[in-house]
Amino acid sequence: MKLIILDRDGVINFDSEQFIKNPEEWKPIPGSLEAIARLNQDGYRVVVATNQSGVGRGLFDMTMLNAIHDKMHKACALVGARIDAVFFCPHAAEANCQCRKPKSGMMEEIAARYNLANLKGVPAVGDSLRDLQPAAALGAQPYLVLTGKGMKTQAAGELPEGTLVFPDLAAVVATLV
Repeated sequence: MKLIILDRDGVINFDSEQFIKNPEEWKPIPGSLEAIARLNQDGYRVVVATNQSGVGRGLFDMTMLNAIHDKMHKACALVGARIDAVFFCPHAAEANCQCRKPKSGMMEEIAARYNLANLKGVPAVGDSLRDLQPAAALGAQPYLVLTGKGMKTQAAGELPEGTLVFPDLAAVVATLV
């Protein structure tokens, strides 16, 4: 089975310092949904792993998060793309949970859900260090995209060993399929 793990904000859709709090604020990065369609056509299962601390902070509730994800799924369907699953951490940073990236709980859950002993070689695409660290720790191949917070992340350095850097998700997919 081919699996790829994508962060949401800054990889699939434009990010916001004020959080994506409703469906109207969710806007896909040009080419990202088509890139997901290409992955699907090449036999990849596409999963999203995203921190959504806006829920824990009370900026939006689970109904609103579901509405945002519903918009994302419908936008994907319009271009022949499919996201197989969305894994998310709803907790605020101070909750100190195991599922919030950069901790590895969410990535471990993905491996368990897909009956994988580990994530060795699984592409994991993110725009921040906290997206890449748990993936790399579990053997996934980290990909940094320069959309979202990616340029700041690259400039800050200290990327996990072997991180591959690309302009955007479409460029990552072009090397995979």
